[in-house]
Amino acid sequence: MPARFNGRVRSPLSYLWAAPWSAVGLIASPFFRWRRFERGVLVCEGAGWPGRLGWRYRAITFGHVVLSVDALDEATLRHELVHVAQYEKWGPLFVPLYLLASARAALGGGHHYRDNHFEHAAGLPALRGAALPGDQSRRGKKLG
Repeated sequence: MPARFNGRVRSPLSYLWAAPWSAVGLIASPFFRWRRFERGVLVCEGAGWPGRLGWRYRAITFGHVVLSVDALDEATLRHELVHVAQYEKWGPLFVPLYLLASARAALGGGHHYRDNHFEHAAGLPALRGAALPGDQSRRGKKLG
């Protein structure tokens, strides 16, 4: 059965369009304790090494690969799956566009993460109880 997200089938072209960034996630995936496929996406969970390197985020998405320092709850997984859909839309342009959105937010007096429109589109405001930058809840990890 084809992989689905929000009721739509992921096309083979969406995997190809996001493939350059998925490759980044695939390179990192062996360094996580658990791996599983969920809704057409490789989810890698359980790694202490990112924190030792100064990484403060709980999860990050690269194309069709979600990397998380711990086991993802459903709300955070849904958030990351929206980022997957953003990669499917923007392909190799997504990361530069995300960084520009962060710069625009910061230059406009906002926060580079909380005020990034890609994070808002992924439902960040709805996850305020889960973990936010500067928030020490959920083991102090930010969502990606």
